Amino acid sequence: MEELKKNLKEQIIERLNLEDVQPADINDNDPLFGGDLALDSIDALELIVLFENYYGLKITDPEKGKKVFESINTMADYISKNN
Repeated sequence: MEELKKNLKEQIIERLNLEDVQPADINDNDPLFGGDLALDSIDALELIVLFENYYGLKITDPEKGKKVFESINTMADYISKNN
């Protein structure tokens, strides 16, 4: 699970072009939206594409997406249960 979380952080940084952000800067429990990363709705679309491309998982329900993309922990948990 720790390796998955590390990979997610690296993929998010790369996919969203988060300059000056290192994986260690992202706390597993911190909110991805409204927190220090200040991700927005465009970033949410990029995360959906990331999930499809890297993990073969589609998220079409906006309410489900809000819960899945809440933090690194919630993303990793969803991937481990559905992949």
